[in-house]
Amino acid sequence: MNTKLFVGNLSFKVTESELEELFSQAGAVVSVAIPTDRETGRKRGFAFVEMQTQAEAEAAVKQFNGQTIDGRQIAVNPSQPKEGGARRSNNKRY
Repeated sequence: MNTKLFVGNLSFKVTESELEELFSQAGAVVSVAIPTDRETGRKRGFAFVEMQTQAEAEAAVKQFNGQTIDGRQIAVNPSQPKEGGARRSNNKRY
C-alpha cells in the first residue's frame, strides 16, 4: 500500500483544510488535493490525501473508511496509479 489515499463521496462543501485537520488524527498529513472540474471549477466530490508513512495511511483507512462527514458516508482507500491508457481529447477527427 502506498501513502496516498483516495477519499470518495465527499460533500462539495468540504475544504482541503478540513480534510487535513481530520486526517491528522491518524498521523502526519503530507498533502491534500480536492480536484475541480476544468470547465465549471466545481469540486468533483473526491480528494487525495497523502500521509507521511504507510502505517499512518493504513490507520487512516481503518479510522475513516465508512465514517459520515458532512452528512455523507465517505470511502477511504489506497489510491490506485492512473492507468496509461488513451487520453480523452476534444479533437474530433472526421
